[in-house]
Amino acid sequence: MLRILGRAASINVRKVLWACAEMNIGFEREDWGAGFKPTALPEFLALNPNAMVPVIQDGDFTLWESNSIIRYLATRDGQSALYPAEARARARVDQWIDWQASDLNRSWSYAFMSLVRQSPAHQDGQALAAGLAQWSNYMQILDQQLEATGAYVAGDAFSLADIPIGLSVHRWFATPFAHPPLPAVTAYYERLSERPGFRLHGRNGTP
Repeated sequence: MLRILGRAASINVRKVLWACAEMNIGFEREDWGAGFKPTALPEFLALNPNAMVPVIQDGDFTLWESNSIIRYLATRDGQSALYPAEARARARVDQWIDWQASDLNRSWSYAFMSLVRQSPAHQDGQALAAGLAQWSNYMQILDQQLEATGAYVAGDAFSLADIPIGLSVHRWFATPFAHPPLPAVTAYYERLSERPGFRLHGRNGTP
């Protein structure tokens, strides 16, 4: 049985939970992180020296980094519909997974801490405005891509890339501010909401 370490409210843990739902992978989850067992404990650091969730244990194999985990699970289980074996098709999926981590994920950082977490250290009005502008710019890039495909981020079929991107889209709509109109993103959000795994682990009230 796959073992997942991390609190269910974490957006990165939810990537793994949603991926397991899509691939019908059974798992046991343990609460680690904010509000639960601290990741600074030696027993956790022995698994992930970064003290971050999620971590998985698959038998004697331990892995951290959420995007690496979902790629591993799809490859392990031969999920070619989610993660194609053909080089160009896989590269397109990887491109959007990496874009979510390197660009989109960073763009929302200040706004999320300010508006959702209500962090006292993130209440500078100019910094918030700049953060929202940057976030909106990346979401417009996503809107253009979804308008081009007419369906999902890497093409006309749901893929592994839609898991991190879909959770990012949920965070966009769950953060309280005046959102610019992004019709393709809105339609995508509703399309994803037809999937039980997204309703359970994505559009579930947690930003």
